[in-house]
Amino acid sequence: MQPGTGAALTVLAAASRARAVVEVGTGAGVSGLHLLRGMPTDGVLTTIDVEVEHQRAAKQAFAEEGVRAARTRTISGRALDVLPRLTDGAYDLVFVDADIESYPAYVERAVRLLRPGGVLAVDDALWHDRVADPARRDEATTLVRETGRLVREDDRLLPAMLPVGDGLLVAVRR
Repeated sequence: MQPGTGAALTVLAAASRARAVVEVGTGAGVSGLHLLRGMPTDGVLTTIDVEVEHQRAAKQAFAEEGVRAARTRTISGRALDVLPRLTDGAYDLVFVDADIESYPAYVERAVRLLRPGGVLAVDDALWHDRVADPARRDEATTLVRETGRLVREDDRLLPAMLPVGDGLLVAVRR
């Protein structure tokens, strides 16, 4: 994760006073740490990843940072199987940073999870600067473009593109 993206996540979590956050794509825990830094001390990060090794690395990173175990909930599995089991309207922020091919489906499920005023954040939204180039028609670029279109056209969302890292698409649930 690029430093600017991490800083933006910290600010978004703090500005929204996010106590309940869902992260789709745990990775090594870097984005989770940025989110936790912006959350109040009683906030809980629920992080989902299909790779158990990613979650192990993230737990280690959280422990090294001094994050209490009660502040994180790691769920191993496919996010498309896990997200439907989470409570509607119960989350303050949902961060999507996982497999590009599922971005449109993740965004659809994320909106359902957000409370009014909750924040959606989608990483890699400029996809190596390919999204803005209409000549780029590869599958990944097309899916990221489709995700942006879905967010922009959803009347429940108020979106903006932050030009940090590889693009951070953010939206507030109306």
